[in-house]
Amino acid sequence: MNIMRFDLHIHSNYSSDSSLSIDDILKQAVKKGLDGVAICDHNTVAGSFHARKRALELSLPLLVLPAIEVSTTKGHLIILGIRDNIQPNLTPEETIRSAHEKGGVVIAAHPFKVRSIGSVEGLDVDAIETFNSRCIFGENTKAKEMAHILGKPEVGGSDSHMLATIGLGFTEIDAEPDVGSVLSAIREGKTRPGGKVAPLYVVFIQVVRGFFRRFGKFHSKIFYKDETL
Repeated sequence: MNIMRFDLHIHSNYSSDSSLSIDDILKQAVKKGLDGVAICDHNTVAGSFHARKRALELSLPLLVLPAIEVSTTKGHLIILGIRDNIQPNLTPEETIRSAHEKGGVVIAAHPFKVRSIGSVEGLDVDAIETFNSRCIFGENTKAKEMAHILGKPEVGGSDSHMLATIGLGFTEIDAEPDVGSVLSAIREGKTRPGGKVAPLYVVFIQVVRGFFRRFGKFHSKIFYKDETL
């Protein structure tokens, strides 16, 4: 067995609601002892591909998966392993079909958060995010119950928009240290999600910072400069 620990849900400044630089994310991931990450920016693969390039240039011991978080008409889907964007605001069925045509692994992200996709019964998702460090009101429990009922693989991630929370949510994956092996292991359910939920005040700060960043009215240094929890 070769168990590696990944944070499969991180946002960089390629997302409108995050100010994290790629280099800072990668260095923090190594500091937290992660073996790999997926930078899942909203509706763009650009962040993950910049991260893959920088990880090589910095000679970091970190496997960066191609990734994107796509907005559908009902909520968000994380797609791993694709190399170009998927049109946002399609139906979940259309998004999943497009992702699979491109060879991607489809994950239902935080399915029971507000304005998220909800039940995925009948949807051809490959896995369900059953641990998200920003889900602090029982959403993870509901997601895990759904995964068990539907027989879907489980994954976890931090959904980080700030350095302090990188690695709070993670997935242990039994795979070789290459992208193809990791994607296959997720499809086959060779995964175990884990972690701890972020403190309520940290979640609140992330939400507020993201809101103001979207509208260009907030300077990230005003709130929460501490980079450790």
